[in-house]
Order: sequence, then structure tokens, then C-alpha cells
Amino acid sequence: MDKNQIVGFVLILLIVIGWSVITTPSAEEIERQKYLQDSIKQAELALEQTQLNTESASSLINDNQDIADSVLIQQRGQDYGIFASNSVGEEQFYTLENELIKLKFSNKGGIIKEAVLKEHKKIVKAEDGTEVKVDLKLLEDEKNRFEYILPIGGKQVSTMDLFFESTESAGNSISFVANAGSGSIIQKYTLDSDSYSVDYDIQFSGLQNSIDRNIDKIQFRWLNYLDKLELNETFEKFYTTTYYKEVGEDSDYCSCRGDDEEEEEDKSLKWVSGVNQFFNTSLISKDVPFDGGNFEVKMMDEDSDDIKLLSTTLGIPFQHNSTEKFGMDLFIGPNDFQRLKSYNNGLEEIIPYGRSIFGTINRYLIRPFFNWLNKFISSKGVVIIVLIFIIKMLLYPLMYKMLHSQAKMGALKPDIAKMTEKFKDDPQKKQMETMKLYREYGVSPLGGCMPMALQMPIWYALFRFFPADITFRQEPFLWASDLSSYDVFFNLPFTVPALGSHISLFTILWAISTVLYTFYNTKHMDMSANPAMKYVQYFMPLMFVVFFNNYASGLTCYMFFSTLFNIIQTVVTKKFVFDEEKIRKELQKEKEKPKKKGGFQAKLEEAMKQQQKAAEQRSNTTGKNTKNKGKRK
Repeated sequence: MDKNQIVGFVLILLIVIGWSVITTPSAEEIERQKYLQDSIKQAELALEQTQLNTESASSLINDNQDIADSVLIQQRGQDYGIFASNSVGEEQFYTLENELIKLKFSNKGGIIKEAVLKEHKKIVKAEDGTEVKVDLKLLEDEKNRFEYILPIGGKQVSTMDLFFESTESAGNSISFVANAGSGSIIQKYTLDSDSYSVDYDIQFSGLQNSIDRNIDKIQFRWLNYLDKLELNETFEKFYTTTYYKEVGEDSDYCSCRGDDEEEEEDKSLKWVSGVNQFFNTSLISKDVPFDGGNFEVKMMDEDSDDIKLLSTTLGIPFQHNSTEKFGMDLFIGPNDFQRLKSYNNGLEEIIPYGRSIFGTINRYLIRPFFNWLNKFISSKGVVIIVLIFIIKMLLYPLMYKMLHSQAKMGALKPDIAKMTEKFKDDPQKKQMETMKLYREYGVSPLGGCMPMALQMPIWYALFRFFPADITFRQEPFLWASDLSSYDVFFNLPFTVPALGSHISLFTILWAISTVLYTFYNTKHMDMSANPAMKYVQYFMPLMFVVFFNNYASGLTCYMFFSTLFNIIQTVVTKKFVFDEEKIRKELQKEKEKPKKKGGFQAKLEEAMKQQQKAAEQRSNTTGKNTKNKGKRK
């Protein structure tokens, strides 16, 4: 190697030696590393010992728990009989769901603990006053009971106190089994794929030696605390109750306005339904009906989160030597007419459309026609206006006759004014002569009543339709956020009895338009015979503001636009259709016609004559009595 290579190797050697000297740990560092390694080993040993102790403790706890459970089971043997072992356990939850509903089950009692309706929401008010939509749930109240009462050994054993073993079956179904030696209780739920319906079976097997021999039916008890689901609590209370149906009879229900109880002992019952304003939970028997029942509704306090408590007791037929299951359907969902009607057992009657002709109009005329219009028009409010337009056009011929009669009476107003002046001191005589005048010219003062009378059934049917049909629930229109509830134009800082703490703009507009329509429509009418009517006709709309202020805005919207259409029809007809000169000629021709005796007006005229004679007799009698008193003095 040459000189340069030797120098290079020497430098490398020096660097290596220097690095070794620098990086060599001191005695303190060597001692510290040893201390750390010893600490790690001690920690590992301690951890291993802790794990061993934990496993031993856990095993001991389990052993003690098993012993405690065994002791508890022995103690409960007197109360639960063969189901003592099922009275001890841990609650577990399971889920079935489809696109419409999500069901939460509990193995304690084998019951549905909660049902979430995915396509519907509940509106609640936040602390800042804003409205927030949350999940709408049924059957979720912890106080609910859904139980079978088993008479075993002189004791009443409730299935709600038993822990069932769960078994998931094929498809969207789940079974809960409580085994007790040779006997068992099996509950099976199967959720339909695209429905709110649950196929539900209960089977009591091998219990013939445990159930009292004189028992021929098992008592089923259902306590259902119904939550407040709507903002308009007043109407939700009115439409919340228990409905039930006896086989071969029309459905019946408990009172909606207060506490009530109905006993249907020894009757075959097809179904029972706990109904909110727009939702229901119904239990429907399949092949074999329920054997009698008792139904009770209890109003809850105003400050309660619940609106009502529905208590139901049903008899489940039981044969000691049979293992047949008792089949039922559970419907947990909205009060949708078509879905409920598909059961073909009258379940759709729980929707409070009305029980008389008005209910028939709602079910089979207004509802299908409204839904047909809704296929082409998405806004429910616009559909209401279109519905009004169609009804008004269909009734326009009658409206025309009413306006024509009013126009004739207006043309006779000068003659009536002269008659009023002539008989100003004798109102009954004036009224009788007025009736003669109407008869002479062929004018009927009742000619305007027919259109109103024909509209009354439709109007009253709609009065029941809007707060009952779920299609309007939470549907907005203009300033109204929910056509099934009242519209809030602004809130009052205080509460007015009967009126509430808000002002409904639809109601105010209806009252104003009604007053204007009444003024325009009756300004040519003579009311001197009964002056009080002149003020009553204006007072009535103002009085009804108190009632309709809390009513469904769908109805007050209908009322306002209906009155608006009336005003338009009246003004257009009187201004552009009627000819005053032509009407006078018609009256003259009618006057020249020979008049037939009899008829309603003639009878009315005769009645007024008799009334006048009676008044004159009373007046004469009063005069004579006054004279006689004067003579005695």
C-alpha cells in the first residue's frame, strides 16, 4: 500500500476506536438499564398473577352466582311453580325490521319493547321554542304490560316476570321459549316484508298437569300507556281510545272524552285496538276468536307525558290436552284506511270519520276523490282548493236559484219599504202583508236555504275528515305547518280560556270573509220584522272564532276558500248575469198569473193570520182588565 492508503486506514481505525469510547455506557447507566429490566420482569410477573387472581375471582363469582341463583330459584318455587327457573336471568334485546318499521324485543316476557315507525316523525318543541322532528315510537313506555296470567298451584304467574330463551327462525322472525320440565310457553313473531303487520302465535304446551283443571281460558292483560304524539293535544285526546269488535257485529269503542269501562264477558271478540289520533296498535285473532274481554280507558293528568292509559283484558281459549297454538296478527302502524281495510274485518272503522251518513260520505266519497286528486297535485292545500272549486261548480245551479230569489226580493224592496211605513205600528200585520206580496209575485223567502241545506252534509263530513285522515298529518300549506292541526300565525304571551295561546289566521280570515259575504248578500233583505237577526248574523262568525281557532287548519282553510268562492260567485252572478229590468218583468208576469191556493206559503200566511188574531185577543183582554181595574178604583 502506498502512503495515502496507510493514512486512510489509520484514520478509520481511530474513528472506530473513538466512537467505541464515546458510546460505551458508564457504570451508572449500566446499573440503570439493569434496574429497568428487573422492573419489567416484576411487572410481567405481577400481571400474570393478577390475571390468575381475576380468573379465580371470576370463577368464584360465577360459582357464587350459580349458588345464589339456585337458592333464589328454590325460594321462588312457591310463587312461580314449574317456571321458577325462568324467573331468574338477564334481560337481552333483539331486533326485527323492514323498510317501514323497526321492532325491539326483550327476552323478559318475550314482548315487543319498542316499535319505531320509519316513515313518520314526532314533533317536539326544544327549549328555545323551535320544533324538532324525532323518531315516532309506539309501545315504548316502560310501564306497559303485555302478559299472560297463568293460574299455577293457586298462584297467578305472569309471563312478564319470566325470562325466555330466544331462537331466531328462518326469515324475519324470532321465537321466545320458556321451558319448564315437560311444559313450555312459546311465542313466535314474524314480521311481514313490506307491512306493519306481525304474525304472532302463542302456544301453551304440556301444561295440563300444572294449570288448574277448571280453567278453560288463559287471561291476557295489556296495559298500554299512550304517549302524546301530536302538537294539538286537545284533538289527540278526543280521538284516542280503545276500539273492539264482536264477531258478527259492528265495532264499538270506549268514550273518548273521559274515563270509561266496557265489559264484554262471554262474547266472541275478533279484535281490539289501542288508537291514537293517527296511529294504532291492534291485536287481531285469526281462526279462533278471543273469549270475552274487558276494556278500560283512563285519562292522564295534564302534566303527564302520557295522554291515556288503555287497559285490556282478553280470554285466550285453553284446552288441557291440546298443543294447538293460538294465532293472532299484530298491527303496529298508521291509521291508513286501505291497509286497515285489507284485513276484511272492519278494522278501518277505528278511523273516526263518523258513524252515520257523514262517515259514509268521508269513507267512500271524499276520501277516495281527494286521494285521486292528490295523484295529480302534490300539495294537499291546493287539492283542498281544487275540491272546493269542483263542489262549488256542481252546486252552482242551486246557488243561481238562491241568488235569483234574492234578486227578486231586492227588486221588491221599494214595495216592502212602503209597507213597512204603512204598518210601522203593527209589525205582525206588516209581516203578513209582506208574505202576501211575496206570494203575489211568486217569490219564496226560503229560496236561498236549499243550497245551504245540501252543503251541510258535506260540510259536517269535512268537519270530521280533516282531523281524522292521516294524509293531512304534518302536511304544510302557506303559513300552516300541519293541516291536521291548528295553524299558528302568532303566539299570544298569555292563554285565553277556550281560545288558547295562539291566533289561527285561517280562522280569522274565514270570520272576516263570512261577515263581508253576509253583509253583501243580505243588504237588500228586509229584516224589520226581526231586527235582532241583523246583528246575530254578524255575531255568529265572531263567536265561532273561539271554537275554530283550535281546529284542524285543513278545515278552516276549506272554510275560508269556500266563503271566498261564494263571494266571487255571488258578485259575478249579480253584476254580470242578472238584469234588474228583466227581473222586474219576470215579477210582473208572475203577478199576472192566477194563484193556486194551498202550498207552504199559503199555510204560512194562514198561520200568521191566526197568530195575529191571537195577539189581538190578548190585547183586547188586557185592555178590558185595565178598564175594570180603573172602575174598581
